[in-house]
Amino acid sequence: MVTFVDRVTLHLRAGKGGNGCVSVRREKFKPLAGPDGGNGGSGGDVVLVADPQVTTLLSYHHSPHRSAGNGGFGMGDNRSGALGEDQELPVPLGTVVKDTDGNVLVDMLTPGMRFVAAPGGLGGLGNAALASPKRKAPGFALLGTPGWEGDVVLELKTVADVALVGFPTAGKSRLIAAVSAARPKIADYPFTTLHPNLGVVQAGDARYTIADVPGLIEGASEGRGLGLEFLRHVERCTALVHVLDCATLDPGRDPLSDLDIILGELAAYPVPEGQLPLLERPQIVVLNKIDVPEAHELADFVRPDIEARGFRVFEISTVSRAGLRELTFALGDIVEQHRLATIDEAPAERVVIRPKGAEKDFTIKVEGGTYGPVYRILGDKPVKWVQQTDFQNEEAVGYLADRLARLGVEDELFRAGAVAGATVVIGPGDGIVFDWEPTLSSAAELMTAPRGTDPRLLQSTRRTNNERRERYHERMDAKAEARAELEAERLAARAAGISPDGDSSALTFDDEDER
Repeated sequence: MVTFVDRVTLHLRAGKGGNGCVSVRREKFKPLAGPDGGNGGSGGDVVLVADPQVTTLLSYHHSPHRSAGNGGFGMGDNRSGALGEDQELPVPLGTVVKDTDGNVLVDMLTPGMRFVAAPGGLGGLGNAALASPKRKAPGFALLGTPGWEGDVVLELKTVADVALVGFPTAGKSRLIAAVSAARPKIADYPFTTLHPNLGVVQAGDARYTIADVPGLIEGASEGRGLGLEFLRHVERCTALVHVLDCATLDPGRDPLSDLDIILGELAAYPVPEGQLPLLERPQIVVLNKIDVPEAHELADFVRPDIEARGFRVFEISTVSRAGLRELTFALGDIVEQHRLATIDEAPAERVVIRPKGAEKDFTIKVEGGTYGPVYRILGDKPVKWVQQTDFQNEEAVGYLADRLARLGVEDELFRAGAVAGATVVIGPGDGIVFDWEPTLSSAAELMTAPRGTDPRLLQSTRRTNNERRERYHERMDAKAEARAELEAERLAARAAGISPDGDSSALTFDDEDER
């Protein structure tokens, strides 16, 4: 027996974008003819496609991990990388896609409907695309961004015209087997039906689908038994058929009390916004098992009370097939009337207005840290730019600093109270940690430096000519001062009559003559 799966969690991973290429065109007599590095290819998407031929989510239950192809790297001679291969996942009609928090992302109702569940990463730009009149030969390229990675929940809600509701062992499975070609499991114990069964009914010119769902007990709207498994598949049905067991042997059970419990559970179940409440849909009451003499008498007894509530009542027997033809034609009329009423109703297009500039490109949050405040930068642009930066290349880091400065990050950090050397984190979680240096806000394209380097990031200890000249003059000045000091000391000693060997006796004229 094939297992029916109507709820799975998919672990999706989109393709990563390819890196851009750093290349310089070389021609005869033109050793450096300009950059020609191509762009990287974008990563593949994971796409959900509504397929009428698919009826279960069983394949995703066994293999929930799905991924798309990565984009190719850019190449020289302006050759772009290959695009990542998309991963298309067919899902049944009526599949609701939710995130892990339970928010509905999309409802797959139309055949061929496509939904990108995991978008692929962007390919990085090559140095040919980064060239400008002031940066004629960039020595760097942008990296590809990673694709979306996360979980989505697929929840299948049966798309049928008519739903059979009732207590366990009320005869719903026997009824769908009698009016259609469906062959569900049938037994004389409760909760034989553990998953919905679909059948196609042909009543004259009317053709419609009917669904047999798990049995209902009191408290099903709160999750008792298989209540939620039952009610989820009733949301999309046009009409409801209450199947009441007139031959039950359970104490405290009778058709009227069963109907009241079923109606109470249907009223307590909240349907999604925009759908008609369950009790406001067309409803028919079926008194089953009238082939039993006691059940036939009970059906005749309770029928006036049920009709007094405004319900159409049919007495049937799946064994003798009594009343099945009238029931199928009545359901066919209800379905056809609903189709004619909705055939001209075009679904209203939902207009979503997203004005550009209504939200800030980034935000700065000040967080407390062990060694001082931490300034966290959040926003799509800064996070994407950091992902595209090759931190092994100084010119690429300088290009990132210029982009952040043009975005206004430097000014906002000053307003937030950041000082030189403050810890700055870009992105959520661990992110990328920087020691902020405000001097990086100058324009790199106005500076001259070798390809692949940025003068603002150079940490060279080699002295310049000016520094050497200053050090030389300092040494010469120090020597001149030392000689002047020694000469002053000699002159002072001579004036005091002290000999060079330290004798304090006064010098005579003979000594002076000898000297």
